Amino acid sequence: MIRPQQLELPWQEPQALAHQLAHAYGEEGLVWLDGDGSNLGRWATLAVAPQEIICCRGLPGEPGARNPFEALRGLAPGHWCGWLSYEAAAWVEPGNPWASDGMATLWIARHDPVLRFDLQKRRLWIEASSTAALERLTQQLASSTEQPKGKPPSIPLTAWHHHTTAEQYAAGVQRIRDLIAAGDLFQANLTACCSTAWPQGGSALELFLTLRQACPAPFAGLIISDQNEALLSSSPERFLQVSAEGAVQTRPIKGTRPRHGDPEQDANLAAELVCSDKDRAENVMIVDLLRNDLGRACQPGSIQVPQLVGLESYASVHHLTSVVEGQLQAGLSWVDLLEASWPGGSISGAPKLRACQRLHELEPTSRGPYCGSLLRIDWDGSFDSNILIRSLLRQGDTLRAHAGCGIVADSDPLGEAEELMWKLQPLLEALA
Repeated sequence: MIRPQQLELPWQEPQALAHQLAHAYGEEGLVWLDGDGSNLGRWATLAVAPQEIICCRGLPGEPGARNPFEALRGLAPGHWCGWLSYEAAAWVEPGNPWASDGMATLWIARHDPVLRFDLQKRRLWIEASSTAALERLTQQLASSTEQPKGKPPSIPLTAWHHHTTAEQYAAGVQRIRDLIAAGDLFQANLTACCSTAWPQGGSALELFLTLRQACPAPFAGLIISDQNEALLSSSPERFLQVSAEGAVQTRPIKGTRPRHGDPEQDANLAAELVCSDKDRAENVMIVDLLRNDLGRACQPGSIQVPQLVGLESYASVHHLTSVVEGQLQAGLSWVDLLEASWPGGSISGAPKLRACQRLHELEPTSRGPYCGSLLRIDWDGSFDSNILIRSLLRQGDTLRAHAGCGIVADSDPLGEAEELMWKLQPLLEALA
């Protein structure tokens, strides 16, 4: 645990400081954990020029592969941000089939100093472990000016290649329904991917600024690990939060309807979602799964569900969200909880390991960081993470977008294919 020194500065918008710092230090290593100004998304963090980077690639048995959970257990005290990919599950259950997309399984960096924003009260601080680190960033900000915002590249909707057609996705939904009818599964989250060429001369920072304006979200974030890999997220979903005292929270999302520009029709869509037996059943099923996951690392009897199937509305969609809480067992850490709960129940299925196996058979592309988590470890050792949905992945010359739907026994295959586009379309339109 480190007690950071703090210096409050006059308010500046995060995007202005992001431009300023990217100009001074370059985009590589930039981390921006963003929010939407709501109670859940009140705080934002911005940092550049990491002091230390840990990167794990590969799956068990591959040359040079390293267990990402063991790497996380070895982190020195400090402020860390990064991502953990969905396929890190190979280290939890190596007997299941897994395939890497080639991106880092774990990329995480320690930054000192960092900028912390209170988006509600419009307050700004520098946080650092030492006076020297505090003064270093203070002098840099004083000597540089805001850089003019570049024009983000436009990516036409027609430029995206969909790796799964609507008909193929509907067929996958039907296959899962058949497996459920046969008693093989209860629920599975089937995903699909589309990709396009990374725009020549494109800036991940500029693309993220476009995304955050069109799709603000409480658990958004940007990580530019290097010149070839970046993660841009507008996620509304918290995966695991663990306070310094061991209080645990997860907020699974299951159930989606699109927003509508007409207030009356928008309200009708929200009411339809709230009254949907199918969506409620799916949400409750994942709550049960997560209660079980949390129970592996939380004190017996501490698991509570203070919110069951509540409506939450975002810029482009309505969601049903539940809240599950617990208290970490003495002697266990947030890494133990993360490993015991990986991958997230809301983006895999039930029973989890069997669902992952079937999804591997049905999905033509690996997920990579998509459906993984953006991670943050604070100075005091507390931990927070999202589920990386509504996210874009830059890998070399390619930009990818994924989306998925939870499939249960009474899912309508064509309806799920339509819902898939509700989730993809805001991302693609934001960049167009």
